[in-house]
Amino acid sequence: MSRILIIEDEESIAELEKDYLEINGYEVDMVFNGTDGLDKALNSEYDLMILDLMLPGIDGFEICRQVRKTKDIPIIMVSAKKEDIDKIRGLGLGADDYITKPFSPNEMVARVKAHLARFERLVGSSMPKNEIVEIRGLKIDKTARRVYINGEEKNFTTKEFDLLTFLAEHPNHVFTKEELFKEIWEMESVGDIATVTVHIKKIREKIEFNTAKPQYIETIWGVGYRFKM
Repeated sequence: MSRILIIEDEESIAELEKDYLEINGYEVDMVFNGTDGLDKALNSEYDLMILDLMLPGIDGFEICRQVRKTKDIPIIMVSAKKEDIDKIRGLGLGADDYITKPFSPNEMVARVKAHLARFERLVGSSMPKNEIVEIRGLKIDKTARRVYINGEEKNFTTKEFDLLTFLAEHPNHVFTKEELFKEIWEMESVGDIATVTVHIKKIREKIEFNTAKPQYIETIWGVGYRFKM
């Protein structure tokens, strides 16, 4: 649910905006002066801000200027002033839109929806997608280094995660303990390769429904381990 902050000194207008936005599924907070509005805008997380220009304490222009130093959320300015110079100044400070009072609440909601959709597209296109390995209910998020089994997150140590990911990315390939030790611990097999067995046991306890009959990592007796597709 998107969160919206309304900074508006006319409480009746703020309440009307809030009602229409909540009907459309948004979570809304209201502040009735510029000083408290700036504090809330800077120190709380919102997806969009509706900002009146003429406010007691700190005006909307200064709030917009301060917010734009740290946040990229859409800002819709609202004012009874119809002069182009105010609109130009507001947009120049980083506002995304400018609505002149009086306005239709439905128009305001339509603009909110449009700006939120546009912002989500921009953010989504600039954020790289997490690299995911997903096999039969097992989900490995390589980017976030998180593991889920049937939607439930499991806690993994660094080496457990690395070992599981390596095996899952090389399905149906049998690896010896020596090969896995060298790959994950980056050492020759002169080390204690029994640690591989210990880590496989711990991984199975977290992802297998029945460790006696593993559906993911099977033991190839006398050779090593294989991740089953």
